[in-house]
Amino acid sequence: MTTRLVPGASRIRGGCGVRGVGGVRAAGRLVQRVRALGEEGMTTAEYAVGTVAAVAFAALLLTIVRSGPVKSALSGIIVGALGTGS
Repeated sequence: MTTRLVPGASRIRGGCGVRGVGGVRAAGRLVQRVRALGEEGMTTAEYAVGTVAAVAFAALLLTIVRSGPVKSALSGIIVGALGTGS
């Protein structure tokens, strides 16, 4: 069975994955590539936190707008602006 963990890394077969000098070099290159990619996941996590915060804020605004006094005030403003109220 063959697995590719990182593009460009050597193929690692079942077992310990390191065999002979070539396996050691391949493992060393793999470790270097993983270390180089170490910070890329942080931006994804930051976007996820920002998205959750935006959804929570939108839910709060939706709750406020759906409340009775705000709903009637907004309806009054819209009806007055369109001139269909009287």
